[in-house]
Amino acid sequence: MPATVAIIGRPNVGKSTLFNRLLRREAAITHDRPGVTRDRIYAETDLGGRKVAFVDTGGLEMEEQIEDIQAAIFAQAREAVKESHGILLVMDGREGLTALDERVAAFIRTSNKPVLLAVNKIDGSENADLMLAEFHGLGFPLLAVSASHGHGITTLREQIADFLLADVPEEEDLTAEQGLRIAFLGKPNAGKSSLVNSLTGSDRVIVSPVAGTTRDSVDVTFEVEGKRYTFVDTAGVRKRTKIEDNLEQFSVLRALKASKKAQITVLVLDAQAGMTTQDKKLLSFLEKEKTPFIAVINKMDLVPRDERKVAREHYKKELSIASYAPVTFTSAMTGVGVAELLPMAERLLEECRIRIGTGALNRALRAALGKHQPPVVKRRRAKFYYLTQVETEPPTFVFFVNDPELIKPSYARYLENSLRKLLGITMAPVRVFYKPSHDKKSE
Repeated sequence: MPATVAIIGRPNVGKSTLFNRLLRREAAITHDRPGVTRDRIYAETDLGGRKVAFVDTGGLEMEEQIEDIQAAIFAQAREAVKESHGILLVMDGREGLTALDERVAAFIRTSNKPVLLAVNKIDGSENADLMLAEFHGLGFPLLAVSASHGHGITTLREQIADFLLADVPEEEDLTAEQGLRIAFLGKPNAGKSSLVNSLTGSDRVIVSPVAGTTRDSVDVTFEVEGKRYTFVDTAGVRKRTKIEDNLEQFSVLRALKASKKAQITVLVLDAQAGMTTQDKKLLSFLEKEKTPFIAVINKMDLVPRDERKVAREHYKKELSIASYAPVTFTSAMTGVGVAELLPMAERLLEECRIRIGTGALNRALRAALGKHQPPVVKRRRAKFYYLTQVETEPPTFVFFVNDPELIKPSYARYLENSLRKLLGITMAPVRVFYKPSHDKKSE
């Protein structure tokens, strides 16, 4: 694993903005409202020729009596400090040193790890010395930065490498693969975080009965029997008409983006709620994008035994729009069915990577055409010349025909289903295109 730096501070001092600036990309949601970051967020970057992982954490309240969600945020930050090699403590230069800053600093001192203090929101050097004066009393090496404008970031990156990580030996393999990347997508409170925790066997992601707890996409890398997986726990996606909070809109966009970047997506559905309108929209999104996915019907333990058969039939019917997608019924709380997920994801990925030779494809094409000829459209019948595969993940095929306009949607579905059966593609989505060609040799 690469050297790790935890970014710690009270709410709204600019930790996530600084996190993005250090990474030179937007990996965390930034917002002028305190408390946006809740789970700890990992991201790697190159720093002085070596891989370094930064961990963005939620703002620490450090009060004696705090709400459950704040307690969970503190637990996540404490775990990040424990896992890190060095700590980047962030404070707000405009507001000056606060009592809460001092409590956070006291907490950090107990870690006995190297600490670098970044005093943020100092945009110019003319007042820097005056604004920094009171922070020197904390006893940490410090420097002035402006995460919003980029002031002092180059120096900060150098100080992190030269001071925080000076005694951390470089790993021989700093580019270890993340393994199979699996995104968890679904509406709020469907049990995505609970599934991640059940699979990893830890409380790696905050789990709360309050809908909307997860706001960022959180990467969790984990090994099972020598195989590495990266789970992406995404923010819950609600109906657009219910997204009045502009912050939540950012979370929704990131959730959909994460599902497109992952190799496999797990669509988590609530067994108690039935297939909702928003679930159907997410299903339609995955089908349209040809995203390889597994439908997981979670919370089956909460469905009365005499109603479970009806619930299974309901979901299988509702998921028929993507009948190829594997479906499994689970309970993250009891662990029932959870063990099936990773082997199923492995098989699905294997199908997505399938590569079929042109000869085998065209034998399958001839078999499909021999069984059911294309219909006559405007006194003309589509003529197929040959079939080829152009991509994998997902498998993508191109039919060369005399006129693509002669292929009716019903016949296109027949060809796709026939190919699936003849080629053994049972779970992966496939893309099919039709291109005009006037002879067998021209593309």
